[in-house]
Amino acid sequence: MKNWNVRKAVVSREEMPEHHRLTQSLSWPHLIALGVGAIVGTGILTLIGVGAGKAGPAVILSFAIAGVICACAALAYAEVATMIPTSGSAYTYSYVVFGELVAWMIGVALILEYSLVVSAVAVGWSGYAAGFMQSVGLALPSALVQGPELGGIINLPAIFIIWVVAGLLIAGTRESATLNGLLVLVKLAALALFIAVALPVFDAANFEPFMPYGFGRSGPSGSEVGVMAAAAIIFFAFYGFDAIATAAEEAKNPGRDLAIGIVGSMLLCVLIYMAVAAAAIGAISYTRFADSAEPLALILRDIGQGWAARLLGASAVIALPTVILAFFYGQSRIFFTVARDGLLPQSLARVSARGTPVRITVFTAVLMSVVAGIFPLADIAALANAGTLAAFVAVCAAMLVMRRRAPGAERRFRAPLPWLVGLGGIGGCLYLFASLPTQTQLFFLVAQLIGLGLYAIYGAGAAARARDGTAASA
Repeated sequence: MKNWNVRKAVVSREEMPEHHRLTQSLSWPHLIALGVGAIVGTGILTLIGVGAGKAGPAVILSFAIAGVICACAALAYAEVATMIPTSGSAYTYSYVVFGELVAWMIGVALILEYSLVVSAVAVGWSGYAAGFMQSVGLALPSALVQGPELGGIINLPAIFIIWVVAGLLIAGTRESATLNGLLVLVKLAALALFIAVALPVFDAANFEPFMPYGFGRSGPSGSEVGVMAAAAIIFFAFYGFDAIATAAEEAKNPGRDLAIGIVGSMLLCVLIYMAVAAAAIGAISYTRFADSAEPLALILRDIGQGWAARLLGASAVIALPTVILAFFYGQSRIFFTVARDGLLPQSLARVSARGTPVRITVFTAVLMSVVAGIFPLADIAALANAGTLAAFVAVCAAMLVMRRRAPGAERRFRAPLPWLVGLGGIGGCLYLFASLPTQTQLFFLVAQLIGLGLYAIYGAGAAARARDGTAASA
């Protein structure tokens, strides 16, 4: 543990071994599509109902609060990413600013977050896909679409979509990013269709009372309700822009493209969410779709637009893999960077002739297939937020530390009102963490303790050998 505070030096692309270099193939439209693909997914399709059940019409305010907190983190990410344009996102920034141990713990948090999100969305996609196959007479046995806890054997569709996305990433980063952009357009078109169909029946009376459960209090069953309780859940619908930061080494012009991708995707998604939430609440009373598993489709059917509901469901089957692709991409790049630093076996950090990290992509797919194939959606999704909040706190803190440590360093993007943005992001994320279920908080702490043990047993020594040049050659 003697090297726990060793800080990583930023190495230029030209100084890296050839087999550790990622191909620079992404421009800012690819990065915005990557961010929107990660952010706009199961969150807006499902969590608007959960949020409405906790906050009523004031769920719009919950979206705004969660969006502001994420916007603070996004601005911090944009500044730090352009200062440290290397792969690894919050893990790398923590390594450069705070040292090896903090970086390792943030890496554990990010791996937990990305693995759970990919697995959760894969399980959610499996439900849509199984329903679609049943509707066309190709129903799979229930034992092959559910994990053991739900009475099945394994969730084959969830595993299938994970490996399809893995194949795309192995084929090439630019190719998968281009397909991702096309699928994002399908997803945005479906949400635009919902707004266009719901607006003609808009009734302002559905917004009264606007805040039936107040800003935050305990509900009758002991669960938290109110605007902030809804914001803590809705937060899941906003994060994903951090996946853009993992693409730093693959951006053609990272100093410009990263800031445009991170801030642009975040602003676009805030506007989309606010518009969809307003149209949903205006169409029917929130009590009729609160806690629904498919609130937007329910609203469309309720107002007599079943055809639009079917189109929305079809678009989910087609476009939800964009969320899997974005987070899978981020997860593989974080694993890749940790391995390249020596905290994992360096042989995993070798890129193929196409410039993609095949070994780490396959390794990541195996891990996530196990989780998605065995565990139910509820158990997976409930645990994802904590890791994201930890990463956001680390990046906001890194921005503030660098403002003091290196005030004159080049910054291709400078966050406005940095201390307000940084402290607002840290405080907001800590408040949201406190609003998470106790079980989620405990799981996160246990994961961090396990990570600390792994660092002491393996990571610290392996990283020291890598710095000394004695690690095994990849």
